[in-house]
Amino acid sequence: MTYTADPRVDAYIDALPGWQQAICREVRDLIHVADPEVTETIKRTNRPYFVLPGNICALLAAKDHVNVFLYDGAIVPDPEGIITGGHDNKTARTVAVRQGETVNAAALTAMVKQIIANNRSGGWRKLKREG
Repeated sequence: MTYTADPRVDAYIDALPGWQQAICREVRDLIHVADPEVTETIKRTNRPYFVLPGNICALLAAKDHVNVFLYDGAIVPDPEGIITGGHDNKTARTVAVRQGETVNAAALTAMVKQIIANNRSGGWRKLKREG
């Protein structure tokens, strides 16, 4: 997969332990595969964000896991139960991936694609108001 990588995102990932690098690179690749128009940037000083045309998700490496923050306003279905936190959060939910765990690529890709579709339809805030 070829995409325009933001060197600041590269620097964030490169500074992590190997197992977190692997998770972040896998998630990064599947986000870009979900839609080739996705761009990446840094927000909040040093957090990798993926956007199109609004926030899709962000990465945050913690001590014992990597969080993928999904900016969906809790409106995207999670039929495979990959959401691990933020169930009642009004803005973002998280998928935590720990060392030795496998990313559920199919489920995460499906959710990312739905978030992108929602963003293209005006964003989750607008969709929640209309729903």
